[in-house]
Amino acid sequence: MSATCCILGLGYIGLPTAAVLARAGHRVIGVDVNAHVVSTVNGGRIHIVEPELDEAVAAAVASGGLTAQLKPAPADVFLIAVPTPFRSGPDGIPQPNIDYVLAAARAIAPVLRPGNLVLLESTSPVGTTEQVARVIAEECGLNSEQVQIAYCPERVLPGRILQELISNDRVIGGLTPAAAEAGQSFYATFCKGDLLTTTARTAELVKLTENSFRDVNIAFANELSLVCDRLGINVRDLIRLANHHPRVNVLQPGCGVGGHCIAVDPWFIAAAAPDCTPLIQTARRVNDGKSRWVIEQVQSRAAALEDQLGRPARIGCLGLAFKPDVDDLRESPALYITTELVVAGLDVLACEPNLSDHPTIKLDSLEKVLEEADLLVFLVAHSPFKHLDLAGRVVFDLCGVTEQT
Repeated sequence: MSATCCILGLGYIGLPTAAVLARAGHRVIGVDVNAHVVSTVNGGRIHIVEPELDEAVAAAVASGGLTAQLKPAPADVFLIAVPTPFRSGPDGIPQPNIDYVLAAARAIAPVLRPGNLVLLESTSPVGTTEQVARVIAEECGLNSEQVQIAYCPERVLPGRILQELISNDRVIGGLTPAAAEAGQSFYATFCKGDLLTTTARTAELVKLTENSFRDVNIAFANELSLVCDRLGINVRDLIRLANHHPRVNVLQPGCGVGGHCIAVDPWFIAAAAPDCTPLIQTARRVNDGKSRWVIEQVQSRAAALEDQLGRPARIGCLGLAFKPDVDDLRESPALYITTELVVAGLDVLACEPNLSDHPTIKLDSLEKVLEEADLLVFLVAHSPFKHLDLAGRVVFDLCGVTEQT
């Protein structure tokens, strides 16, 4: 099956998906509202950091399998991969914002034809696929019997996106059984994992459940890190030893939780059922609280160093991305921590090896930070931060990078 595919959103999911589809023999039209992104892709280049993506996009564009433009065009399959942020809500529970998803649905409506397949991949609250169908019906008069509409969330790990788009299992939830089957047939053209069909609502909640599960487990690890700090115990030694139990697998703590999924998706569940989700809400607050604890710890350590040095201490913040070896800053606790330290008036040197610049934070080289900082705060376990000679240095390691051998 070779199809013309129109992908709305050429970000961290849409662009790798476009490259994978083109490699599988589909003709891909990538759509983005950012003219710079469109021109970059049409030039065979990328605007994000992801291993091997530059070669994949260059090859797809050179072969004619991938082009980019500002507006949708007629196609057989439409994939929506746009952001779904959240906004403030009542009782401290953020509310999902699906404005970009609904705008994408309106954008494709004029070019939809009976028999088309519409796939929503954006992480979405339960009921979003139904809202997409309503928008399409209102805009062009085609209902979910005439256009197949399904939800299939991405489940990939940044840094491994190209591999996992192909190898991971997929959950495809159709508004109708026929839509689920149509989605299954399409994903079978490039996916090697199991393709599991269900209803759209179930698929929407599956994605939210996966990331909420991880958030709750990370919150346990982050809470343990606070306990260990209080009791003078190395938390990573503790977890390593505890995980020797055959039925225990404690995750690793960090400086918080970031990324568009794990830091966001639990709120989508909580917003839909606030009275049923005390554990999910508490885990979110524990993980956000870890970042605030880190800020307080750095301020305290900087003050102690100032007393010793007789001058303000220089703080080296190492890593701004939300996870190792990517440039993705979405909901990044490391970025939040660094920003708050700057706002608090500390003398901060920031190093993010996957970015050349940042709009609000001056970036310095790793060499400069190592040379000039009095306190090294490791926030992200980027590869360049491993195996450094830190003898005699004052180090605050939140990600375990200095303990890796």
